[in-house]
Amino acid sequence: MARMLIATLALVSLILSGCASNPASSPDKIQQALSKQTQEADEYILGPTDVVQVSVWRNPDLSVAVPIRPDGRISVPLVGDVQASGRTPEDLSSSIESRLAEFIREPQVSIVVTGMNSHEFTDRVRITGAVQAPMSVPFRAGMTVMDVVLSAGGATPFASMEDAMLYRPMGDEVVAIPVNLEDILKRGDIKTNYRLQPGDIMTVPERNF
Repeated sequence: MARMLIATLALVSLILSGCASNPASSPDKIQQALSKQTQEADEYILGPTDVVQVSVWRNPDLSVAVPIRPDGRISVPLVGDVQASGRTPEDLSSSIESRLAEFIREPQVSIVVTGMNSHEFTDRVRITGAVQAPMSVPFRAGMTVMDVVLSAGGATPFASMEDAMLYRPMGDEVVAIPVNLEDILKRGDIKTNYRLQPGDIMTVPERNF
């Protein structure tokens, strides 16, 4: 998640500085990015600022609701600091159970994420450039290029809709995927109406007069 955050920050900085006229990525890279599986079905990975409810069965005195600190740890009664960031809730509960076993017999720990704050920045979709209302919106499963363009009020009269670009973080790089909004919005050709992923950024350049 940290690498995705860094890539997203770098990409936002690039676009806001007016340097988003990068050429499209290679066909192979574009295909890899488009075939990237959605993250909606993945297990949730905990991160700093998330809030978790730690419940220890039959031991209410050991049950706490705590935020994950910037160092990625939480404090749990009896066991002290436990690494939480980068783990799934199931991994965290197993770790706490193994450490509590030194103090109580057969501990059963459940973890409920009550505040999913760490993904607030990375799990968003952004659109900028020649649209009525450039914006950043929370990612929703099934969201497409057309959805985010319409959410932004559509393209301006000065938009070069055939030259729109979708930027997708992939590992340590960002893939530039051409999008033809002219085909999507005016001709009903949805070939490039791609499904979006968390962290995607759409740019719509202005025409050169």
